[in-house]
Amino acid sequence: MYCTIYKSAKKDDTYLYVEKEGDFSRVPDSLLQLLGGLEQVMELELTPLRKLARADVEQVRAQLREQGYYLQMPPKTY
Repeated sequence: MYCTIYKSAKKDDTYLYVEKEGDFSRVPDSLLQLLGGLEQVMELELTPLRKLARADVEQVRAQLREQGYYLQMPPKTY
């Protein structure tokens, strides 16, 4: 499975993963407005063996299939 990753212009360390480059048809408009402008940062193949820095690859793949996008939020600081 391939995906395209975009960085939010408004929210630091927040990334939106979509299945196809430029296809935000399954992303809620309210989320797109909250994120502001989006800058493409990477295209990536998601395989079961791929390691992601801040997300579980299987969770990302499942959400891309089910809802058409995955939102990566900044890590929580305590």
